[in-house]
This record gives sequence, C-alpha cells and structure tokens, in this order.
Amino acid sequence: MSEGRRSGDTWMDQELDQDQEFDQDRAINEIEGFLLWEAEKDRARTRAEAFCAGLPWLTDSQRREVELRYCQDQRDASRAHLERIAVRSATLRTEYEGVYRALRRRLITAFLSGSVAVAALLATAAVGLTAR
Repeated sequence: MSEGRRSGDTWMDQELDQDQEFDQDRAINEIEGFLLWEAEKDRARTRAEAFCAGLPWLTDSQRREVELRYCQDQRDASRAHLERIAVRSATLRTEYEGVYRALRRRLITAFLSGSVAVAALLATAAVGLTAR
C-alpha cells in the first residue's frame, strides 16, 4: 500500500494502486532478469576469451568460432540451470503456501475454540452468580 494514500480513497482507487504496484514489481523483476542475463552472457564471453587465449595456434576465424560455440554452450547450460531453479522455486512456493494455509487454519481453529471456551466459562459463571 502506498504511503500517500488518503483515507477517502475508494476501493477502486486502492485496487488500482495495488495493480500499479504489481506492474512496477513485475517491471523491476524483468529489468533485474535482463541485467542478470546480460551479466551471464558477459561472463560467458570472458570465459570463452580466456579459454581461447590458452590455444595460441588457432587462427582468427577459428578463435571466433570456438568463442561463439563456447558462449552458446555456456548460455545453454546457464538457461537450463535457471529453468531448474525456477521449477524448484515454484515447487517450494506451492509447498510453503500449503503449509502456511494449514498453520493459519490451525491458528484460527485454536483461537475460535479458545473464544468458545472463554464464552462458555463466562456464561457458566454468570449463571452461577445469578442462581445465588
């Protein structure tokens, strides 16, 4: 929720604010993902150049070809790794949401049971006091 929200805002205004915040979060995530991927590509290029530096007999065209293939292989490996992480992250999120729902249900049940017990105790005490 934004700090500048007025108390007279309607639910529609609040919903629009939440949508805008969601869009901003998504945009930030996309920018972060883009920057991380560009850094990964740069790392692959740097590693390819270092690899080719150890092969001084390569011609310039061979060096470019090896660097290109090395970069592609690194990007493919990185993409596969990131996809595995994304799948695992989604699995964990689902699992934790289920655990959270179960804990919340148990807490609400305990609170309601306690409230009923207190109400019953108070009712019994009130009946006992009026019976005297």
